[in-house]
Amino acid sequence: MPESDPRTDLHSSLQAARDALLWKLEGLSEYDTRRPLTPTGTNLLGLVKHAAGVELGYLGDTFGRPSGEPLPWLEDGAEPNADMWATADESREHIEELYRRAWAHADATLDALALDTVGRVPWWPGSRNEVTLHHAVVRVIADTHRHAGHADVLRELLDGAVGMRRDNSAMAPGDSAWWANHRSRLERAAKEADGDA
Repeated sequence: MPESDPRTDLHSSLQAARDALLWKLEGLSEYDTRRPLTPTGTNLLGLVKHAAGVELGYLGDTFGRPSGEPLPWLEDGAEPNADMWATADESREHIEELYRRAWAHADATLDALALDTVGRVPWWPGSRNEVTLHHAVVRVIADTHRHAGHADVLRELLDGAVGMRRDNSAMAPGDSAWWANHRSRLERAAKEADGDA
């Protein structure tokens, strides 16, 4: 069995989630990257904006390593949920570049500090705001993968693109007719289970 390095494993998992999240924006119009597709307004570019703030907070500020990036949507008095969507003045390129700068800043923290380094999460209650770098990275990985999953669903709704990466869908083989038949089969099974067959 090959040797495993926890820092490398954490970084690899985090980068896979980052890449998946950004891949979901590729080839889409400005409108489709911002378009609210759920009743709560979930949208692709907003997920990226949120992920950038999460990395800068948990893997920067928490360990006394502020990035200096202005994040007006996280300041006192900011509109609720402002980190989950991009205003018309916030360009897609700006959000994507911010996210890449957040990666670099977070990676620098991961490279500079031991995994057992203790930080303090500024927005958690003072009585329980201590966290190790290891825990913070795991938290960011979980959050990013969760939002990459949201992005999977949103992108499929927009144009049918699915999968982990453009070159690896990780989906069962099948053309559009196969998938339409599969979906119909699932719909029938759901109705039958509900007693509405």
